[in-house]
Amino acid sequence: MKIKEFVNDYTLVDIETTGLNPVDDEIIEISAYKVRNNNIIDTYSSLVKPKYKMISGFISNLTGITNSMLISERAINIVLPEFLEFLGDDIILGHNIKFDISFLNDKANKYLNKSINNNYVDNLLFSRQLLPGMSHSLENLSHYFNLDTTGEHRSLKDVELTYEVYNELRKIYEEKNNNN
Repeated sequence: MKIKEFVNDYTLVDIETTGLNPVDDEIIEISAYKVRNNNIIDTYSSLVKPKYKMISGFISNLTGITNSMLISERAINIVLPEFLEFLGDDIILGHNIKFDISFLNDKANKYLNKSINNNYVDNLLFSRQLLPGMSHSLENLSHYFNLDTTGEHRSLKDVELTYEVYNELRKIYEEKNNNN
């Protein structure tokens, strides 16, 4: 279920994939921050060896992840149970999080015969509400808030950027509500 308010306890998630289709493409990296009282208390990150699909030049250029980097990594059926244990029943937070959840859910169904039914918060919703008239990509928001984007499009860096953007958006929200 989508939650439409700022929360303090959540697991912030980002993945990198071989493409855009959760059924045909594969997860190649999963990262997350476990957050309590809006403070990071734990971190999870793992590269994932694809089972069927090689990484294209486009994805390699975008993420910096190469096929040779993944040769000795663990497969999704090994990484995913570990990640899901880290996630637990937490609210999932991310930027355009439906994308990530669709991949994670497809792979959980395919390899573990499970569904991911956690509530979720989409940072994209807040950016659209609080900063109308601009592009709402994580990259553009990171530049807008003058964040260091070195290493973006790697899941752990994108988790960090999403966390920082989320907190900046929360400040804007609180300022608007305190002035009304």
